[in-house]
Amino acid sequence: MEKAAAFLKRKNIVFSARRYGIDALGAMAQGLFCSLLIGTILNTVGSQFHIGFLTAQVITINKVGYTVGGMASFMSGAAMAVAIGYALQAPPLVLFSLATVGYACNALGKAGGPLAVLFVAIIAAECGKAVSRETRVDILVTPIVTTLIGIGAAWIIAPPIGTAASAFGQLIVRATALQPFWMGILVSVLVGVALTLPISSAAICSVLGLTGLAGGAAVAGCCAQMVGFAVMSFRENGWGGLVSQGIGTSMLQMPNIVRNPRIWIPPTLASAITGPIATCLFRLEMNGAAINSGMGTCGLCGQLGVWTGWLSPSEQAIANGAVAIVPGAMDWAGLILISFVLPAALCGAFGAFFRKIGWIREGDLTLSD
Repeated sequence: MEKAAAFLKRKNIVFSARRYGIDALGAMAQGLFCSLLIGTILNTVGSQFHIGFLTAQVITINKVGYTVGGMASFMSGAAMAVAIGYALQAPPLVLFSLATVGYACNALGKAGGPLAVLFVAIIAAECGKAVSRETRVDILVTPIVTTLIGIGAAWIIAPPIGTAASAFGQLIVRATALQPFWMGILVSVLVGVALTLPISSAAICSVLGLTGLAGGAAVAGCCAQMVGFAVMSFRENGWGGLVSQGIGTSMLQMPNIVRNPRIWIPPTLASAITGPIATCLFRLEMNGAAINSGMGTCGLCGQLGVWTGWLSPSEQAIANGAVAIVPGAMDWAGLILISFVLPAALCGAFGAFFRKIGWIREGDLTLSD
């Protein structure tokens, strides 16, 4: 047992919820952001503003033409796997081999590809790390082991993982359509909380394929946390804090939440209010790439996702019945109110009340340098 523990330590193989559930999951979301999300944005901008370079098919693979954005989306599996390997501190030969593993796994996992990539990339990366630099022909052994184990694992577990994730995501989407009030509250609160926790709400939404009304509720919950904390803590953090939380991430408040959990109540209450308003009053749907549902106002990706979903729904959204629309005044009003106005107003009011009764004290919301 001691020898095994020493070997794992030497190989930097750490079996922990933090490494797999936080580090790897967060990195996977970044990989997905830099491929699928960026590709979606480029395609939408190109088509809506008639930019020839972005709408032209720059490469053809198996008789299928791809734009620049299409190519970025096409490589999402490889990008996710490499990002996961990077988070697990995989050595170069393992890291580079994960590109093939991720591409194959994402294709086999179909709608649940991101979740399948998360599991398979972890397995392949840790096995590759275990054999790395253990032989004199490392340049052959490490890539072969990583690739064979990764694709073998993908072949076995990716299809059922994809099927299960897709089914669960569709259950949430359909339940939200049937019960928009209660599910609006549930989805908004849970996804919003996940955004502030040191895990990836974007990856969760992508894995579950949250689009439609469920995606709209998720956007509402994320915006309530980000804009809510930004406005509520303006007294302590000023304009810098407003930008870093409102367009960056509310995760910056986690150390303060640990010290005083009561500061988390106002934005969470706000999400419980804006969620059902989004689903019941404005019928706000997020039909762009599912990852946008868990982004909130981070780089305005949540809002870009709603916009792209209006004009050109993603394949996942179309599978759930979405169609392209021409947004009207009510659509724009809903997006602006749910994303910015209501979270700011609600959290501003809740925060002032909590300060008055002593639940939030001066300095409780100050961001660390």
